[in-house]
Amino acid sequence: MSKNKLEEIIQHGIYGKPELLPEERKLFLGTISERVYLALTNNQVRKRGIYSEAETVMKQNKDVHMYINGSLSYPSYSNYVQAANKSSVPFTIVNDNRESPLGVVLAASKALDKQGDLFIEDDDFDM
Repeated sequence: MSKNKLEEIIQHGIYGKPELLPEERKLFLGTISERVYLALTNNQVRKRGIYSEAETVMKQNKDVHMYINGSLSYPSYSNYVQAANKSSVPFTIVNDNRESPLGVVLAASKALDKQGDLFIEDDDFDM
């Protein structure tokens, strides 16, 4: 075994596997922007009801997965969980990401060929 390969194995053992785009994954609750259909801020998620754009994404895409910011209270995002269950969309509550301004991220498992904005800009948009 070469010295470089041995060093790499030791580094992985000590520090873990290096993560690609860690800042982007922190912002998008564990995924990266090229996979995102739609992202809602914490204030948008706290808003009463559910955005129709989010419901549309859940109904029209079979490969969608919902990531929820765990720092929000359950009543804030319960409507999104109910909509996800209704559309058979799996979801993950991300508890290790308290600094993200995003409350809900709807993403695919692979990169999307999507043009346009990932966000809904309204009165509650506060990035």
